[in-house]
Amino acid sequence: MKALLLSIWRYRHFIVSSIKAEFRGRFARSKLGALWMILNPLAQATIFALVLSEVMGARLPNVDNKAAYAIYLMAGTAAWGLFSEIMNRCTTVFIDYANTLKKIAFPRLCLPLIVGGSALLNHLLLLVAIAVVFLFFGHYPNAAWLVLPLGIAMIVMFAFGLGILLGLMNVFSRDIGQVLAIVLQLWFWFTPIVYTADTLPKQYSHVLALNPMAPIVKIYQGAMLYGKLPDWHSLITPFLLAAGLFLFSFWIFRRASADLVDAL
Repeated sequence: MKALLLSIWRYRHFIVSSIKAEFRGRFARSKLGALWMILNPLAQATIFALVLSEVMGARLPNVDNKAAYAIYLMAGTAAWGLFSEIMNRCTTVFIDYANTLKKIAFPRLCLPLIVGGSALLNHLLLLVAIAVVFLFFGHYPNAAWLVLPLGIAMIVMFAFGLGILLGLMNVFSRDIGQVLAIVLQLWFWFTPIVYTADTLPKQYSHVLALNPMAPIVKIYQGAMLYGKLPDWHSLITPFLLAAGLFLFSFWIFRRASADLVDAL
């Protein structure tokens, strides 16, 4: 593990420059550039506020704001967006960069770090954009937002751990990437993002207890809408799972990396 971390440190400039290149490439030939990070959620939130909030807003407890549902939904989708982007990109990163792996010698773990760093940068800009959108609703950031880095850290660990494992499996069996798309769709709808946990039928309540993303998403929703800190007890299991997967993925990656290029 120490040798792996040292090799990553030696290639830190390569990782940072690659993340910058990915970010610039995302807005290449776009006149508005990164402004789209604000315009897209603003347009989305307007639709939610005008259409969905009027219908669903009354179902959110202890909130009088008419834009409550839009805020709740944007908070949840922000958390899920970071998770799904890291998962999807880590699952295909070794296949997408197969030619680079064969031609250039560098620590293979740099690739998931690059795509993960790019996803994290996009997420941070999105949070800034969401904060701007909330100002139009008269909803201002509060001290509870300071807990968001905890949610980000848990999502990154969980998504990295699971994504790297699936990425390695996807090299040897390309069906993994196809199955993941279906699983993520089901997982999204079994996570309280579009609905609240209270509205879920009781016979499905056990699903939330088994869903590690539910309490993590709730960190965002509680802080950004209600201005509340999370239930720390509910985060123990997701944190241990995320940290365990994160460390286990590094161990598996170190053992499988020798055969990675040959399988590609």
